[in-house]
Amino acid sequence: MADDSIRLRPLAEDDWDAVVALEERAYAASGLSEGREVLRSRGSVSPSTCFVLEHEGEFGGYLLALPYPRGECPELTLTEASRFESENLHAHDFVITEELRARGLSPHFVRQIEQEARSQGFDRISMVAVQRSHVLWRRLGFDTHAEVTLPESYGTDAVYMSKAL
Repeated sequence: MADDSIRLRPLAEDDWDAVVALEERAYAASGLSEGREVLRSRGSVSPSTCFVLEHEGEFGGYLLALPYPRGECPELTLTEASRFESENLHAHDFVITEELRARGLSPHFVRQIEQEARSQGFDRISMVAVQRSHVLWRRLGFDTHAEVTLPESYGTDAVYMSKAL
């Protein structure tokens, strides 16, 4: 797939309906869906680190990321009140549309996110892998951190992971 067919751009106000709908499709069945208010709170505390993936000009996915202390992550049921000062960018919610998931876009999207994170002064990206996605993230260079205790809201299969930039 040509790299010019996909583009990372800042999340805009007009994107929220698509973000909320995709998040619900991805997580509602597993009980991990957060809802519009919580999602928007994550975007509002750090708009410069939240992005949309466009594929051939269409909405193809999104990333809600925010500075967060290493070894910590947002509680799924709580809104974010303020931005943390941290050199760690927590990729809280990374979802690609159903149509694009099997097309190999994740590595390209992650490379673009890493470049953007570096340009904003972050030295690490962290995440919580859910729904057994830790296998994909390990292939993309993320390390697991079994010593990190996660909030119960993430479920029993969740894995905290991070990658140095």
